[in-house]
Amino acid sequence: MAFGINRQQLKEWKNAVRREEIAFLTHYWLDDRFPTVNTVTKAGCSNVEKLIQWGRQYGLQPEWIHAREEYPHFDLLGERQVEILKQEGQLHQLTQLKNGKHNSL
Repeated sequence: MAFGINRQQLKEWKNAVRREEIAFLTHYWLDDRFPTVNTVTKAGCSNVEKLIQWGRQYGLQPEWIHAREEYPHFDLLGERQVEILKQEGQLHQLTQLKNGKHNSL
């Protein structure tokens, strides 16, 4: 279950993914499979080859891409999420959630 983002943030992420940009969307997330994780970042791009190449620099495997939708993406969790967001200059997405500066869909 996802929460902590608003419709505009989701729309902007989808548009960037469609434009073949590497786009990031961080939100709260609850999943029984990952009881110690409460946020996820979706790193997406509609150009799957570009997404694969981008992911390789972080050790992400192509088979980890969620491609069942029109918005192919990697789910970034835990320490890897923090590390990648730092390197991509996107850590503000995570800190905004942690500081309570978020809205729900």
